Amino acid sequence: MAGLDLSPHPNLLVGMETADDAGVYLVDGQTALVQTVDFFTPVVDDPFDFGRIAAANALSDVYAMGGRPLTAMNIVCFPSCDLERDVLIQTLRGGLEKLHEAGCVLVGGHSVDDPEFKYGLAVTGLVRPDEVLTNAGANEGDVVVLTKPVGTGVLATAIKGGLAADEDVAALVDCAAALNAAAAEAARAFSPSACTDVTGFGLAGHLLEMAKAAGKEMALSLSAVPLLPKAVEYARMGLLPAGAFANKKFCRPNMDARGELDPLLLDLAFDPQTSGGLLLCVAETRASGLLDALSAAGVSAAAVAKVLAPHPSGLLTIVP
Repeated sequence: MAGLDLSPHPNLLVGMETADDAGVYLVDGQTALVQTVDFFTPVVDDPFDFGRIAAANALSDVYAMGGRPLTAMNIVCFPSCDLERDVLIQTLRGGLEKLHEAGCVLVGGHSVDDPEFKYGLAVTGLVRPDEVLTNAGANEGDVVVLTKPVGTGVLATAIKGGLAADEDVAALVDCAAALNAAAAEAARAFSPSACTDVTGFGLAGHLLEMAKAAGKEMALSLSAVPLLPKAVEYARMGLLPAGAFANKKFCRPNMDARGELDPLLLDLAFDPQTSGGLLLCVAETRASGLLDALSAAGVSAAAVAKVLAPHPSGLLTIVP
């Protein structure tokens, strides 16, 4: 975006300053719009499951901002000469199923003929201006809770290589297609100071984004990170996506690895996720209550990091 005129607008509550999950625009004293867009190539072979995952991923950005999805529009790039029409139909059916689950209305969309299949959605949500969450509000002493296990990037690579067992594909789909709605709703009562969702930059990358935005040091405990079944096994086989190494390279200038770290767990901390969980920062006194509330809502969550002292440029410390 360098060189573009991005003059601030008085109604723009959240723009591009902190690489947040979505934009937030103030409509009036009681209402703000949350707007986001996301699309990508298939991560699984089944088109219906791909549609479900892509929709859950796009909807997640609204939940991460404290909002509730309202409307959505399909975005489709489809190779009409190479794939059967039913592939597109099943993908759109999967996406619509997730929109219905979220109480979000499909209002249209746009499609183009393209050599590579891509699908996603532009989603608009609503949020009260005083309930907006961003990735920049973490307070010293906060505990950081993660609401989904890590490892979808490794499993997707195993699928592309024809090495993933059926149960591992099912584990990826169950995780990535799950909405973050229940986690977001359970968290409201605990007044999170900051929130983001874990996607392409991996767990470590998104934690570092939060640390930079808040001007804090964050400490990630590798042993506390929940992992998908077989994630370590596939990582040991070398099935890490290229994005994991790019993420680690990008984070290195603002990263401090301490102690004897398991190299596989460290790699998985940078594994790019598809439709990952929420990262919720809450006061330490509220962390156990949040974890109990998430469990009661059917969300498997874990405390994975701690917010430490202020740091001028943001720092991610990784410990065993």
